[in-house]
Amino acid sequence: MGSFSIWHWAIVLVVVLLVFGTKKLRGAGRDLGEAVKGFKKGMHDDDTPERLDDRSRDAAASSEKTRHDDHAPR
Repeated sequence: MGSFSIWHWAIVLVVVLLVFGTKKLRGAGRDLGEAVKGFKKGMHDDDTPERLDDRSRDAAASSEKTRHDDHAPR
C-alpha cells in the first residue's frame, strides 16, 4: 500500500493516452503552458514600476511647471 512504482505510472500513462489521445493531451499541455506564461508575465509586470525615459520626464516636468505658472497670482 506504499508508493507507486514506475510500472504503475507507466500503466496510468498508457490508459490516459488511450482515453484522451495524444492530440487532446498536446493541446491541453499547450494551453496550460500559455496560461503559466501569462501568469508569470502578469506577476512580473505588477512588480516593476513604470519608468519614464529622460525626455518624457523632462516634458512632464515642464508641462507641470507651465500649469502652475498659469495659475500664479500677479
